[in-house]
Amino acid sequence: MSEKRFGKKEWLVLVLFGLVGQIAWSVENMYFNLFVFETVAPSLSTVTLMVQLSGIVATLTTLVAGTLSDKIGNRRSLISWGYTIWGITVAMFGFLSPELTQKLIGCGLDRAVQVTLVAVVVGDCVMTLFGSTANDACFNAWVTDNTESSFRGKVEGVLSILPLAAMLIVAGGFGMIVEMIGYSMMFLCLGAVISVCGICGIFRLKDSPTLERSGGFGDILYGFQPSVIKGNAPFYLTLCLVLIYGIACQIFMPYLIIYMKTFLGFSVLEYSVVFGAAIILGAAVNLYLTRLSDRKNKNTMLYFAAAIFSVGLLGMYFSKGMDKAACLITFGIAGFVMITGYILISALCGSLVRDYTPAGDVGKLQGVRMVFSVLIPMIVGPMIGNGINAKMNIPLPDMGSADVMTTQYIPAPEIFLAGALFSLLMFALIPVLVKISKKKG
Repeated sequence: MSEKRFGKKEWLVLVLFGLVGQIAWSVENMYFNLFVFETVAPSLSTVTLMVQLSGIVATLTTLVAGTLSDKIGNRRSLISWGYTIWGITVAMFGFLSPELTQKLIGCGLDRAVQVTLVAVVVGDCVMTLFGSTANDACFNAWVTDNTESSFRGKVEGVLSILPLAAMLIVAGGFGMIVEMIGYSMMFLCLGAVISVCGICGIFRLKDSPTLERSGGFGDILYGFQPSVIKGNAPFYLTLCLVLIYGIACQIFMPYLIIYMKTFLGFSVLEYSVVFGAAIILGAAVNLYLTRLSDRKNKNTMLYFAAAIFSVGLLGMYFSKGMDKAACLITFGIAGFVMITGYILISALCGSLVRDYTPAGDVGKLQGVRMVFSVLIPMIVGPMIGNGINAKMNIPLPDMGSADVMTTQYIPAPEIFLAGALFSLLMFALIPVLVKISKKKG
């Protein structure tokens, strides 16, 4: 495979399906919870359950769907039809309400709320099933099929920026959209976009000519076999780095915007500018750094990326206690440094995971990747972060309005310190990866 093979059509598929998928995930992470809280019931236990079950469904689905795509030798159909049905489930989600439930089953409002909460949790799991089939399992496998080591850094650089671009789009625009047209129409419009993307894939998306049928459902646990782990040590060591990095991110990331608004006292405009500028500048720098990674040793570049990430988090921690103007500048610069490291680690690890993925086992190993990159970090990271927040027990300041969904305590700056310290564990694994990859090479 040559770089010329990953041409304009491949780039169009990569950006279209990658960005639309990330926008869908961002809306689920940022607005589904808020939708439940504001329109069904202020039940944080339901929100927590929804997030946990979604992570479990995503991982199990990716294990099965990735193996299925290997077995049938077809990613394009699962991607295209998966996106199409994914969009339909997103559109239908927005019409769930206690009032509609009350009319359909003829019960009291309290009972209708309970039934709707159950429907919301089930609906989120159904959406995750189709989203993970199409995006996590098959789209990621498609990218691996259609790239090679010589230009994967550049491709991963773009893929690493897409989640941040989606976050910027969703955080900056979807709040205003909800205010203008409401949740139901917002989910309907988003679902239509996702489904149209899937329909385009039916006609435009093509599998790699080298993709062949392989394996079967007996291979679902293939990636967890000791012999497979031993035979692909660089692949699993890279996933361990992804695990450490993922936990470090999840210690602070779920609380970042709340921290800026409550502890630092930033206004919506101020934290939007700080957050947006950090993402844009970090993404711009990484367009160069990820291209550079194609010419340099990606393993050793991880030292540089991990150091940048840790330094940025330390800067965010030490910006506490400054006056407003100094804090805005310091936190903004530190955030830019952190985001630069964040994107670079993601791009390097993503590229290395693809490099070390055995060519005939791409689909069946996508679920293993999800265990390390999604399931464990999403359980362990917030547990550590919120444990720190509860221990520090910083009370909610008088914000002048009740639009902050925190009732007992707010995020503490120590979550950034904890994230920085946890990320330092990467420096213990990188030398091992460098050494083993040289032996394998």
